[in-house]
Amino acid sequence: MSIEDAVVLEPTGAADAAVIWMHGLGADGNDFVPIVPMLGLPQAHGLRFIFPHAPVRPVTLNGGMPMRAWYDIKSLTAEGREDAEGIAESARRVEGLIAQQRDAGIPADRIVIAGFSQGGAVALHTALAYPLRLAGLLALSTYLPLRDRLEEHRHDANQDVPILMMHGDFDAVVVPTFGTRSRDRLLEAGYQVQWKQYPMEHQVCPEQITDIGRWLMARLPSD
Repeated sequence: MSIEDAVVLEPTGAADAAVIWMHGLGADGNDFVPIVPMLGLPQAHGLRFIFPHAPVRPVTLNGGMPMRAWYDIKSLTAEGREDAEGIAESARRVEGLIAQQRDAGIPADRIVIAGFSQGGAVALHTALAYPLRLAGLLALSTYLPLRDRLEEHRHDANQDVPILMMHGDFDAVVVPTFGTRSRDRLLEAGYQVQWKQYPMEHQVCPEQITDIGRWLMARLPSD
């Protein structure tokens, strides 16, 4: 994946940090663009936002209909979401975007990996295995994929990466227990996980957006 396969929002000045943010199933990179002005970031922030587009592929859950998806989903059960090959392929795409930012002069520890729903699963999978320390991991309305393989997949470089997981109380797409089980698996493995729940469905809400902005500024403070 290259930067041409993404929507990119540049800061007003020079970029000194980056947020790579993956969308959910069936959406595209434009999905979370309107949130950026709502984050309450300082006017002179140096954050570059990168919203990549997932490739178009048939999705079994939707009768084989082609749509933008980071990996195949066969059903809404935990087992039906375990497309190991597709998840690994998308993780490599995200790693390519990280490499492009590093080549542009932004170090790994100034890069946050974020994602919503299916995109959040890819964010978790990619960041926990990345061999250089990242600035943070933002997982929205999502779950840890292939959690039984975490020990063989993870890398020590991001053992202490700050993780913020957020979920809706009334989420019927990724039910809250999927999120809490993922949180508990990460805590069991020694990760630092901050967990927040909101009275919402499979979406984002204003209070949450404000919390995300504050968290990003704490992870990526301006010089």
